[in-house]
Amino acid sequence: MASPVDEVAVGTRSLPEDDPMQREEEEEEESDHPAVSDDSSEEPEEDEEEERRIREGFIVDEDEDEDEDDDDEKERRKRRKRRKKRHRKERSDDEGLEEDDLDLLEENTGASFSRNKHRLTRLRRARDSASPAPSSSKRKQVVQSSDDDLDNDDLELPQVQDIHNIWDDERAAGGRDEDEDVDMDDMDNFIEYEDEEEPGDVLDEEAREERRRERRRLEKERRKAMGSRPELSGIDAGAWDEIYEVFGDGHDYDWALVDDDEVIMDEEHGKPDMKYQDVFEPSEIRARLLTEDDDFIRAHDTPERMQLASSSLSTSATLSLQNPLTENDLDDAASWVITRLSARKERDFFRPDGQYHRYLPDLVQAITCALRYLFVHEFEVPYIWMHKRDYISYFNPSDLRTHIEFLSLDDLWRVYTVGQKYRSLLERRKALDSLYSRLAVSDRYFEEEIRQRVESMEFVVDATEWLSMKYREGKKQQFELHFHDDEEEQPEAKKLKVPSRTSAYEVAKKSIVSKIAQGFGIQPHEIVLNAVSPGTTHFVEEQDLNPVAYAEQFVDTDPSKAQAPEELLRRARMIFSTELGKDPILRQEIRNVFKAEAQVSVLPTDRGINKISEHDPAFSFKYLYNKPANDMLQSSQFLGILAAEEKHLITVSIDIPANAKAAFERRLNEAFTSDSYSDTAQAWNEERRRVIQETIEQHLLPVGVKWTREWLREEAEDFYCRQCAQALRERVNVAPYRGPDLQLGETPSVLAVSWGKGDPHKDDIILVFLDEGGRLREHTRIDNLLDTEPLDEFYDLLKRRRPNVIVVGGFSIATAELARNLKRLTGKMEADVSEGPLIVESSRGNEFTGIPIIYSYDQVARLYQHSKRAAEEFSALTPVARYCVGLARYVQSPLNEYAALGPDIVTISLGEQSHQQVSNDRLLTYLERVLVDTVNSVGVDINRAVTDAYYQHLLPLVGGLGPRKAQALVKKIAAMGGTLVNRDQFIKNSLLTTKVFLNAAGFLRITQMSESVKPAKNRRDEDVDVPDPLDNTRIHPEDYELARKMATDALELDEEDIHEEHPSYVVSLIMQDDENEKKLDELNLDDFAVNMYESNQDKKRHTLNVIRSELLKPFGEKRNPFLTPSSWDILTMLTGETPQTLRIGLIVSVLVQRTGPTVANVKLDSGIEGIINGAYVADEPTEPRKVLKKGQSVQGVIIEVKMDLATDTFSVELSSRPMDVGSGDAQFRLVKRDEYWNHTQHDRDMEMQARKKRAEVDRTRRVIKHPNFHNLNASQAEAYLDKQQRGDVVIRPSSKGANHLAVTWKVDDKLYQHIDVVEPNADLSGQTTGKLVIDNAHQFSDLDELIVNHVQAMARKVEELMAHEKFKHGSEDELHLFLKNFVAANPAKSAYGFTLNRKRPGHFSLCFLANKNSTVQTWPVRVTPEAYYLFDTPAAGVPELCDAFKVRHLHESQNLGGGPLGGKTPYGGRTPARTPAPGHATPGRMSVRQVPGRTPNPYGPGAPMAPPPMSGGQSSYGLTPSGHTPYGGGNQTPAYGRFGTQPAAPPSFAPPPTSVPSGMNPQRAAMIQQGSSWGEGPGKRW
Repeated sequence: MASPVDEVAVGTRSLPEDDPMQREEEEEEESDHPAVSDDSSEEPEEDEEEERRIREGFIVDEDEDEDEDDDDEKERRKRRKRRKKRHRKERSDDEGLEEDDLDLLEENTGASFSRNKHRLTRLRRARDSASPAPSSSKRKQVVQSSDDDLDNDDLELPQVQDIHNIWDDERAAGGRDEDEDVDMDDMDNFIEYEDEEEPGDVLDEEAREERRRERRRLEKERRKAMGSRPELSGIDAGAWDEIYEVFGDGHDYDWALVDDDEVIMDEEHGKPDMKYQDVFEPSEIRARLLTEDDDFIRAHDTPERMQLASSSLSTSATLSLQNPLTENDLDDAASWVITRLSARKERDFFRPDGQYHRYLPDLVQAITCALRYLFVHEFEVPYIWMHKRDYISYFNPSDLRTHIEFLSLDDLWRVYTVGQKYRSLLERRKALDSLYSRLAVSDRYFEEEIRQRVESMEFVVDATEWLSMKYREGKKQQFELHFHDDEEEQPEAKKLKVPSRTSAYEVAKKSIVSKIAQGFGIQPHEIVLNAVSPGTTHFVEEQDLNPVAYAEQFVDTDPSKAQAPEELLRRARMIFSTELGKDPILRQEIRNVFKAEAQVSVLPTDRGINKISEHDPAFSFKYLYNKPANDMLQSSQFLGILAAEEKHLITVSIDIPANAKAAFERRLNEAFTSDSYSDTAQAWNEERRRVIQETIEQHLLPVGVKWTREWLREEAEDFYCRQCAQALRERVNVAPYRGPDLQLGETPSVLAVSWGKGDPHKDDIILVFLDEGGRLREHTRIDNLLDTEPLDEFYDLLKRRRPNVIVVGGFSIATAELARNLKRLTGKMEADVSEGPLIVESSRGNEFTGIPIIYSYDQVARLYQHSKRAAEEFSALTPVARYCVGLARYVQSPLNEYAALGPDIVTISLGEQSHQQVSNDRLLTYLERVLVDTVNSVGVDINRAVTDAYYQHLLPLVGGLGPRKAQALVKKIAAMGGTLVNRDQFIKNSLLTTKVFLNAAGFLRITQMSESVKPAKNRRDEDVDVPDPLDNTRIHPEDYELARKMATDALELDEEDIHEEHPSYVVSLIMQDDENEKKLDELNLDDFAVNMYESNQDKKRHTLNVIRSELLKPFGEKRNPFLTPSSWDILTMLTGETPQTLRIGLIVSVLVQRTGPTVANVKLDSGIEGIINGAYVADEPTEPRKVLKKGQSVQGVIIEVKMDLATDTFSVELSSRPMDVGSGDAQFRLVKRDEYWNHTQHDRDMEMQARKKRAEVDRTRRVIKHPNFHNLNASQAEAYLDKQQRGDVVIRPSSKGANHLAVTWKVDDKLYQHIDVVEPNADLSGQTTGKLVIDNAHQFSDLDELIVNHVQAMARKVEELMAHEKFKHGSEDELHLFLKNFVAANPAKSAYGFTLNRKRPGHFSLCFLANKNSTVQTWPVRVTPEAYYLFDTPAAGVPELCDAFKVRHLHESQNLGGGPLGGKTPYGGRTPARTPAPGHATPGRMSVRQVPGRTPNPYGPGAPMAPPPMSGGQSSYGLTPSGHTPYGGGNQTPAYGRFGTQPAAPPSFAPPPTSVPSGMNPQRAAMIQQGSSWGEGPGKRW
């Protein structure tokens, strides 16, 4: 049996047999160490065994025939070499084995193995279980090249070598099979196989060898299955056979391992280059700034922010592809930019009466210089503001007293922004020119007019659209010629059908209509030139024919295709108006009109009327009416309007005043119309005016509205962003907190204390101490500040650390109590027994009286406590402790805290109200500029930035740098050793490129360890870097010579005195001089600046002043003092209450805490304590404890808000008197209306809302006990009565108010009358009615009386008239036709009849035809309970009505003297009928019948009785006795003669039928039939 070491050798790894590198190495080793295999003194046993195996091998070789294949011999030679190699390594097997292998051997064999303690092991990943094989030399080259490529990778990324080696472990595991094969061959000669020959078998040597090979193969397979696992080594052959029968040989699924074999083959040839893009997610690569664009930005010699299209802090920042400007572009750029800077510049410099009008040329020069530095030399704004300010300010050598700053810092940023827009405009201009050149046309109007007026992006778009419209056909043909196949016989390839995009204009343009459009006598562009260029005049060519006659010439001769001349003219107007409306110059004119005259109006939608209350911020513009657009530029109101519009609460309309629109239309008409006075010219002018009107309405006004909307939105966004930026500037442009023992600009050590939410049962008091360098030195927590042990710990911390300031923060009003306790413990406040637990004062606190205790803004700290950055920096701290860290850091440097937020800075609330319409990238750009300005004003210590990750957040904000370049700079400095000595190293060591260095050099400070510099001899040695005191100043390296010159002159030294010294030696001398300020003041810097300007035109006046201040105090503090929050800010931080929520007069809910004889203590929901004095508890003065109880919730009116920071008290005083609370607080919550308010529309909507509200209340609350009362609206009432009989009634609520009722009764099928009933003394709570009034004329005591004496009385009148023979069912038109037919058949007769007026329920129409030559006339008949009314003439019955009609008609005909009668109703109109309001009526269910016991009809006995009508159904309406209508006569209506001049026989009537008419109540029909019959005498014509 083999030794344990030999068993381990089975699992060791070796290279494959066919590896040529292996053979070379083996041969080299065999030749280099010949004595290793022959040395028998060290291991004699192994040598004897080796000799025996070698002899056996020789014996076998000797027995073989000479003809055998040489393969076996080669194989044996290989085995011998491998055995020698293994023999040489046996002495160091223990050293070569891994620790895991040795542990495994000891565990399974029980033997112990020596371990080499000095052996170096490879660090493994936690998930790896095997050591990877060493990489090949080829792969090592890949790693080295990748390291060079990824020189700027993030420090946290895994090394490239690790990335390439991540598969090494798998390759090691994958190579075990080959190793085992090799080692199995080595083990073959250790096992003696006994030939199991059958009796009588005689095997020759070859057969024996074949059997040996077969056994060796089986043994190999078993050992492979064993996998070199020691626990399987004891399994015998029989057991393996059984395992093989059950599980197979393990090769059943070799087909699935083909890929693994390919991987092994790939390893032999070397894996391809692997990049980090192949390993990491694209989002991770983008977040770590490792994309190709990031690499380009990092390497390109341009400031990073200038290479980006948006903020460098944005996670979605993209590469800007705009080209830089040239010197030739600067003049045009300055002219374009200067008009778009600000309204203030326009007022002060452009107006003749402006304050600085005479300096306008100097302003243009300043803007030109700024544009040159920004877009030609590529200097950032901070560099220009600090080092080139002389070129943007007024400088006149002969007028040194005048100081004018042409461009402020904000103006400089504005120049940069507008300059970027101009650069984009140049790109669009080039694209437009390219399009024009590709069209290959010559257009004089485009070249001389349009191209010269391109001044905006909108104009470029319009010009592009105009070209596409005008030359679309040519463009299509050009493309067809370009792609057309020259071979005509070749068929065209079949193309997919695309959707048609042909407009009506294109269709008309291709037709004959385009010829008609030419008849207007002038081209569209000539009209534009006439309108916009006063000196240009294009005359109209007159036409001989009028427009219609001119169009008739082009009518198609084919009748099926012919169109009317008017239609052709309309299409011609459409062509001309489209071409005129697409003109870019005219569109620019309408934009100018809108910019000067546009007005904005707002109307609420139906949803907005209810949703936007008087307390909503949107209420201020809910009814905005004709507000000038220019008045909205300096506010963010339009953003609020857009937000409300997105919620579908309002609709926004933009228009120009009528006078401005009329003036613009008049200009175009004057440019288009002809001056001729002929009828033809006037007809054409009328067509031209229609063209102008169509152009304005359909083309120009929509363009102006769209542009104005975008313009207002952009201006409002800019205003909001500037407002937020200014708020941020006030927060960050402040120095660290300055305690009593600190100098200005020094960083204090801070102790931050917080109680969290302030719950004494849950929250501990957290204390965090940061030293002057911002490092966390100590953090602890204590239970309270009352017990002795926590107090001792607190005092011990103060004594040991001695903080310069204590900052307090928290999330509830309990923080104020914590601040009071801290002030008492440090001896700043006396204890008040009345306020909670007493803190025992101790003399120990007196020594800490000088430590200030302050509040600080905590918005950044609140974000920081839950951020990923806080978790990475202080993973062991609780969120409250991290909050304290944020508080302390803010006190030390607000700038650093805001800069560390990165893109999250947009989440800080800086404006009065946030607007979601402003994109984060846009807002981030403005906020980043504030941080850039402040950081460059303060400067960044580059050496500290390399070592301090928190301080490093400032580095990307330095001029010229950005996140990518700052990251690369830090890595390069760290590779150099982490420390720079002077600024020259940035260029000498290729740390920064030229332009970036020029931008950043003056803001990267290098602090000096000593006050002086080294001797000159060291400086002359190029390999030695020496410090320079100027590197710790704001002075730019290009001005170092000026600084040295000033220092030399101030010290009155000669060049010989400092010849052998460092050039900046004099600078160190002047800095250390005690009288340096006096000596520098003696220098005449103005004369020096004048001399420099006269000698080489350098403007250095401001630069010299900067050098002087820096020599006195390098990087002196220029920021404002630390800004502490106000009382309201603190109250808002702790409670969320604002001046709007705690306004005096508002009603709030409070909880009573304690009551006493004179005062009650209460608490608001936000935790603020309050008091209610006895005088304000009830209407009459009383003790609060008699009215209020502990735990009671009451309403109170805020009387006063009390805040005292000295004592940290915040409270409110309230009044709970019913008289104060009852009056409400609506007037205090109202939102102020805009001064441009649509009062009329507001009042109308409010009235409508009130009516709807009253109706809703009435429908839900008014209940009347009556069988005919139903809570329905008008349509529902009609639907209910549809199946009832005529005369049935429904009583329902009215939409006119609670004191109104509506009565709906059925007049006829599909005809209902709604009557308004007024109840003067309505009792809404009761279920009965009182006095009822109709039309201020009829009064009833109750509903029953109203139904009987009013509704039923009218129903009887209606049915009485409907039963008359002159009544005809159907419409009024049918009655007209009947009358005409009757008179045509009986020319000597007249005819009349009645029918229901369907448009006015409760009314009839009396229609009559006097003779065949007249027209049918209609007179109204109104039905009332007591009579019929023909106009104003009452008639008690139908006969009286007929008589009244005849008399009136005869009287009118006589008065007319036989004149012609028209067909209109005399005396004007008809009696008006009330139109029911939709949705407000109720059906009833009572049939109008005579019910015994009801109130009698007062109109019955007193009214004149009408003769009983004829019983009846349908009347004959003047038919002949036979009942047939005679035919004859036409329907002509000439003017007829005098009425009634010819005698005629009276019309005969058919006898009335005895049946009851359809739909009539039988009892009512019987009542009518009881009356006297009536008719007409034989001598009458009617």
